[in-house]
Amino acid sequence: QVQLVEYGGGLAQAGGSLRLSCAAPGYSLDYHRIGWFRQAPGKDREAVSCISSSDGSTYYADSVKGRFTISRDSAKNTVYLEMNSLKPEDTAHYYCAAGSPWASCDYYGMDYWGTGTLVTVSS
Repeated sequence: QVQLVEYGGGLAQAGGSLRLSCAAPGYSLDYHRIGWFRQAPGKDREAVSCISSSDGSTYYADSVKGRFTISRDSAKNTVYLEMNSLKPEDTAHYYCAAGSPWASCDYYGMDYWGTGTLVTVSS
């Protein structure tokens, strides 16, 4: 089975930036739609952003549009989530997930999940 690993979580101040990375040791992400999800304390897991496996099309939740950017570096077999203008409400565990090239960008559309990385934004 595919193992996904997230890196880059940590502490940031409001208005600051963090970059998250998603990697899959020993498995190519090239043919999967990749998503970033987050789960805040007491909240359901929600889709933040997804990127397609081919044309590079992207999806962003309204709450992060204009602040977050998802990208893929196939040479490094890594998908990134650049988070700018962070807000305290961005505090959550962030998860990388992979689905088929035609997967919907939601929890049920994804087949494989990382174990998450914690992002904490202080005011």
